[in-house]
Amino acid sequence: MKKILPALRFIVFLSIGAALFYLALSGTDLKKLMSELKNAHYSYVFISLIFAMVAFASRAYRWNMLIHPLGYKPKFRNTFYSLMFGYLANLALPRLGEVSRAVALNRSEKIPLDAIIGTVIAERAIDLLMLLMCIILALVIEFERISSFLGDNLIHPLTGKISNVVHSTFFIPSIIAAVVMLSVIIYFLTRKNFSSALIQKTNRFFRGIFQGLLTVIKLKSHTAFIFHTVLIWFLYWLVSYICFFSLDATSALDMKAGVFVLVVGGLGMTAPVQGGIGAYHWIVTQGLLLFGIEATAGLSYATIVHTSQTLLVILVGVVSFLMLSVFNKKAANVNT
Repeated sequence: MKKILPALRFIVFLSIGAALFYLALSGTDLKKLMSELKNAHYSYVFISLIFAMVAFASRAYRWNMLIHPLGYKPKFRNTFYSLMFGYLANLALPRLGEVSRAVALNRSEKIPLDAIIGTVIAERAIDLLMLLMCIILALVIEFERISSFLGDNLIHPLTGKISNVVHSTFFIPSIIAAVVMLSVIIYFLTRKNFSSALIQKTNRFFRGIFQGLLTVIKLKSHTAFIFHTVLIWFLYWLVSYICFFSLDATSALDMKAGVFVLVVGGLGMTAPVQGGIGAYHWIVTQGLLLFGIEATAGLSYATIVHTSQTLLVILVGVVSFLMLSVFNKKAANVNT
């Protein structure tokens, strides 16, 4: 059963991504799509990959800054390799990469896993804040387009689904069942004969996570941390903008359009599918329609950006996994 569940989750999430990719393909000219991909100017894509690598390095350095207040100073190479291995794991299952990179760094640097997970949660919370700030920026410079897009593709469909759930006949029974289950859990947790060892272990785990979260406050240099945070997202924007020039159809788009694509693409990458596949393609294609870019050209652009970034993650992620294995084996041999 333990082996079946991960496989089922993989199939379910991949199916969702495939469905979204099929949705993005609808209404496009496949022959034209292949022609645009064949004739694209890939020199710009290569430049975007360089900026992506710098962003990865900056993210690894920023992660190290969060770990230092815990009293540990991991090697940059191990932090970078662990980060890239996490990105690789995300291609297997959504959010698996967050745990995978924490485990990888725990094994290579012997830092408590719960504390590392706390720093990962803190980092993700900061990234969510940056995405919200980018949305606000996009609203300021492209209010009509971004508000129309969010309303038509996210807000209205979401509120409609929530309304359907609330008014469904299963809503109240589901709430009652959830309350009953929570009450049962609380009852067993508060029983005197409940395993105190398990409770203590759980408490230590969450204290470790909380300690990792507090590293944001205890940073040695908040200025450097903010600099790297802004740099990472600036580089993400550069990747989106530079790839415009890879296609004739999108080469006339300006920097403001790059911010827009950064926002909608970021929303697509947060979808619960492997590596944002399908979700990124669909949402970027729909977004570029607002700039007068036809669906085929929009999908070509989304495919170029997503595929190039995915291949980069696979290449660097596999190398990182191998390097972690080599260094961990050497460290084990030295200790023995």
